[in-house]
Amino acid sequence: MNRWSWEKKQFFTLLFAALIVGFFIGHLLELFFLVVLGLWIRQIILIDRLERWLAQGAIGDNKKIKGIWGNIYYHFYKLKKKQKNNKKKLGKVLMRYRKSTDALPDAAVVLGDYGRVEWINIAARKVLHLKKADIGSRITNIIRVPEFVQYFNTGDYHQKICIASPADENNILEITIVPYGSGMRLLIAQDITQIRRVETMRKDFVANVSHELRTPLTVLKGYLETLRDMDDGESVYSRSLEQMDVQTQHMEHLVDDLLMLIRLETTKKITECVNVPELLNELCCNVEITENSLQRINLRLACEAKILGEKSELRSAVTNLIVNALKYSPDDAKVNVVWRLNDPGEACLSVEDSGEGIPAAEIPRLTERFYRVDVQRDHKVNGTGLGLAIVKHVLARHDARLEVESQLGRGSCFNVIFSGERLC
Repeated sequence: MNRWSWEKKQFFTLLFAALIVGFFIGHLLELFFLVVLGLWIRQIILIDRLERWLAQGAIGDNKKIKGIWGNIYYHFYKLKKKQKNNKKKLGKVLMRYRKSTDALPDAAVVLGDYGRVEWINIAARKVLHLKKADIGSRITNIIRVPEFVQYFNTGDYHQKICIASPADENNILEITIVPYGSGMRLLIAQDITQIRRVETMRKDFVANVSHELRTPLTVLKGYLETLRDMDDGESVYSRSLEQMDVQTQHMEHLVDDLLMLIRLETTKKITECVNVPELLNELCCNVEITENSLQRINLRLACEAKILGEKSELRSAVTNLIVNALKYSPDDAKVNVVWRLNDPGEACLSVEDSGEGIPAAEIPRLTERFYRVDVQRDHKVNGTGLGLAIVKHVLARHDARLEVESQLGRGSCFNVIFSGERLC
């Protein structure tokens, strides 16, 4: 049905009536004008009624009004009803979301513009000691831990931060901030107290066991040296004593590496200006002697850059890289060690070998403790499996990164890259 049929019918009816009456009384134009004026006034009244109806909340659909205006009222009424239903559905979804987030064990806080608290879950009230009254306040005015305030104000949330819980200083919280939307941020606080305790227990256990093993190893090594000095090399025990001495040395190296890892994880950083060229010259000479690899290391110093760091830690990391390169290369192959500056102002130490190479899938796991690459090789390579783990920890303490390039059958290149801020 035509939506304008009622209006057309009304207009033509009035127009016809005006035509007949005007024909008899002789005022046809005046009557036409009055009809148009009446219809215009009616439209103004209906527009005013619509505005007042919308201002009052569009209650009811005004079915008494006919024609196009009745349809307009009806469409507004349907939109209002649909909006109301959508609001109910959205409310239910929001309620389920709040219930689910309230069930989370981690504290969750929604932050709006300027870091104002907009919503908190139950865990946030317990862990961060927040209250409903804190909604609308800036989070930095509530959690006043200096480390957190500095972290929040920097706006760089790629890294996480650990702070003492405002509710209990004995608990440790790991804070993560995730930006989303327009100026919105989600703060997640996880209680890692138990994880830290287990980690501390693990470190203490490894450190205690390593220290306890050192004493019996020292005694065994001393007796073995005595027995080997007494042996003429032709007795039935000569081979056994030699194997016992090799295994004792392997165990001693393992204990030393474990203690080194514990020290890297627990001690504070010591910063000094390390003369890297001098250190590399010293290390290459020592490694060639201790590993019986004379003339196998090619050292090229392309710069005289020095690094801010801890000399003994850098010595340990570089030694592990060079020794690994020698171990995994043929006995007559060369190992190239290069110290240079990159274009972005970074310092780079490259240790390149021509060994068997590393499969691409294995590279991300190289720095895991006790991880050994599963490659078929003609001879067994001795080692503790902790060398690259030590390298990883040393580089983390020196704000450096390790990049590995390798091709099977052609060798590997380990690049240690120090940021320009570390140059001294």
